[in-house]
Amino acid sequence: MTNEAEAVKTTQPGAGFSLRQFFGDVFLKLGVLPFFLVAALIIFALASKQFLTVDNIVNVARQSVYLVLVSLGQMIVLVTGGFDLSVGTAIALTSVTSATAMVYFASVFPDAAFLVVTLGILTGFVAALAIGALNGLGVAKFGVSPFIMTLGVQSMGAGVALFITGGVPIGGLPYAFGDFFGFGRIAGVPVPVVVAVLAIIVIWTLMNRTRTGARIYAVGGNVKAAKLSGINTARTLFIAYMLCALLASLSGVLLTARVESGETNLGGTIALESIAACVIAGVSLRGGIGRVESVVLGAFFIVLVQNGMNLMQIGSYMQMILLGGLLVLAVVIDQFRYRMLIGDR
Repeated sequence: MTNEAEAVKTTQPGAGFSLRQFFGDVFLKLGVLPFFLVAALIIFALASKQFLTVDNIVNVARQSVYLVLVSLGQMIVLVTGGFDLSVGTAIALTSVTSATAMVYFASVFPDAAFLVVTLGILTGFVAALAIGALNGLGVAKFGVSPFIMTLGVQSMGAGVALFITGGVPIGGLPYAFGDFFGFGRIAGVPVPVVVAVLAIIVIWTLMNRTRTGARIYAVGGNVKAAKLSGINTARTLFIAYMLCALLASLSGVLLTARVESGETNLGGTIALESIAACVIAGVSLRGGIGRVESVVLGAFFIVLVQNGMNLMQIGSYMQMILLGGLLVLAVVIDQFRYRMLIGDR
């Protein structure tokens, strides 16, 4: 559970301040993210004078919206003890199906842009929820490993997206779609940022203030104990994968509006990035541990690192290597933290 770290905290009353104890407590409570964040800020600030400018930080915050949404869904699945490799496919399938639907409905209702956009977005959601339903049924009902299930669905979804488009981007979307969801503002705030903030509030409330959130943590903490206590574990797992697909689909809609076309290559590396964001944010791969606010910061950190590497003119291939190495390092440190949490020091 999220409070497990606090339970382990054993500051002795009356003892003097200890820097080692302080860093140890921060590590147990928040994971490796604060240390990675400070290191990244120092390294990239020294490497580029543009890195810590207000414009650049605002730009990073804006670009992190898409990864934040996917990482929130990934966190929900990770908390149950699984993971979802098909989030990238959910984004791509949302993009091509919503774009295809908009083009079709625009020919049927040429003077009803709002209706066309709404029907297109709903079509994208339905396609992504089909992916979530497949994952949920496979893992929850038939006991298939999350790795195998989501990998297989990832391949199926990618094939469907390529079959629909033939690998060619779908253009001709209604102008209002990209104008509002891609580049629009509400009270001066970009629409994608508004959508992400609303999603963060909803997911935080779900995970911390509802029975569904408590059941998700319980299933990830100990599935047998959760079942014995009367929790419908299969339904809880199914809901988790559906929520993950829905959040990925929301990110797919915003990305499609941003590029103003339906693309099969959207979300290509986002599965790795979302898992990295969650693990770095202290979400345990064993389930039961994870904070919404930390995951938001973890996703921001991943985009911040990519931005810093771009400013340092590091090539895309090397960036993939470094991000992969960062994920492996975070997992190794997570193992060490888990042993500390259970008292096996």
